Amino acid sequence: MKLSDFKIHISEVEKVNFQLENGSIVPSHFHITEIGFSNKNFIDCGGVIRNEKVISFQLWHANDFNHRLKAKNILEIISIAENSIISEDLEIEVEYQDSTIGKYGLSFNGENFILKSKTTNCLAEDNCGIPNSKPKVSLSKLQDENCSPGSGCC
Repeated sequence: MKLSDFKIHISEVEKVNFQLENGSIVPSHFHITEIGFSNKNFIDCGGVIRNEKVISFQLWHANDFNHRLKAKNILEIISIAENSIISEDLEIEVEYQDSTIGKYGLSFNGENFILKSKTTNCLAEDNCGIPNSKPKVSLSKLQDENCSPGSGCC
C-alpha cells in the first residue's frame, strides 16, 4: 500500500487497528514510534545494482494502556514527515516486533490494516542457475544394478 492510499483509508476509519495475517490484533495501545524514508542500494547475486525505496512505519507497544493513537494523530505525524523527509508516494513497509522484528507490507480490509508477511527471493534467478521448479525424478530410475551398500554409489 502506498502512503497516499494509507492516508485515504485512515481518514475513513473510526479506530486505527493493525492486524497480522494470522488474525491476531496488534494491541490497541500501539505507538508509531518512527515514520521514515528508507533508501536501500545493493547489488544482487547476479551483479546488478539495485535500489529500493520505501516509507517505513515502526509499530511498538509497551505497558502504556492509557494512550491510543487516533487517525488524526497519525496523519499529523505523516504531515511532519512529508514536510521534512518524505518526498515520494512510496510503498509502506511496517516494522513490528512479534516474536522477532518483522518487516511487513500493508493492506486494508475495510476495517483493519493488515500486516502482510514479506518473503525473500533471488532477484537474479536467470544468473544463479537455480531451477524454477524441482525436477521430478522417479526413484526406480535411480537404481543401479551395480550399486550395493558400502560401494559409495548411493
